[in-house]
Amino acid sequence: MGVLSGKVVLVTGGGRGIGRECALLAAQEGASVVVNDLGASVGGDDLGSAGPAEEVAAEIRAAGGQAVSNSDSVSSMNGVKSMVEQAMDVFGGLHSVVNPAGILRDGMFHKMSEEDWDAVIEVHLRGAFNVTRATVEHFRNQGEGSYVLFTSTSGLIGNIGQANYAAAKMGVMGLSRIIAMEGAIKSVRSNIIAPFAWTRMIATIPVKDEASAARVDRMKNGMRADQVAQLAVALASPEAKAVSGQVFSVRGNEIVLFDQPRPVRSVSRMEGWTPASILEQAMPSMGASFTDLGATGSVFPYDPV
Repeated sequence: MGVLSGKVVLVTGGGRGIGRECALLAAQEGASVVVNDLGASVGGDDLGSAGPAEEVAAEIRAAGGQAVSNSDSVSSMNGVKSMVEQAMDVFGGLHSVVNPAGILRDGMFHKMSEEDWDAVIEVHLRGAFNVTRATVEHFRNQGEGSYVLFTSTSGLIGNIGQANYAAAKMGVMGLSRIIAMEGAIKSVRSNIIAPFAWTRMIATIPVKDEASAARVDRMKNGMRADQVAQLAVALASPEAKAVSGQVFSVRGNEIVLFDQPRPVRSVSRMEGWTPASILEQAMPSMGASFTDLGATGSVFPYDPV
């Protein structure tokens, strides 16, 4: 008996990388799985293929599990509704959505095209809206449901060259929080994971110097997609009923719980503030509590466990 025994799980982006590992592990833990993958390139700029999703579904079935494939896009509400209908028609229900589907179109912000901005927002943020909105009423009506959505340290901490990705992933953070708050009374949960894992998306990161080469090598050898899947499947399980509205990261064998924005310092002036007094008094007073502009490497300066 696995932690998802008798449950039905939809895994988007399930043909490769983290999604693939989530789909395989969910099946091993007893779930019937709808494996969704558009089969497109990392940039999402080709027609896609049903092959990757069906390969994973076939692997699950060959191991004695239950799975079907789907090649619709998370960026299409009609496509997502088709995934949900497929789960209902084939397996008779749906209990959890695991949503790592995504694309990358990196570039410095001052050079970023509207097309690259829109494409990333459409898949990550609109996609997260689509998979949650298309299922939330069903989850509320049945008094059970869980979302495992994916954010990124590119948003939580920051990463040069990923303004579109960071903005979308921070939007997912806000979306997950509200879903968790509104869903609590109906036992609908939502959590997010910022994964560290070597995938084909990470493989697109340019290696420009020894430091970046070493960072990529650490990710490739010490942080795997299957390690992220362990937490995703645990959060999808009804046994995690007390866990909702949280922000996690997985870095190798380390699971990290992130804090969420809360006040860290305040200053008051009884006679009110002026621009000059803010610059002379408020900013210097709060300066020691400012968050620096360091990227992920400054927050996680140690090798993965």
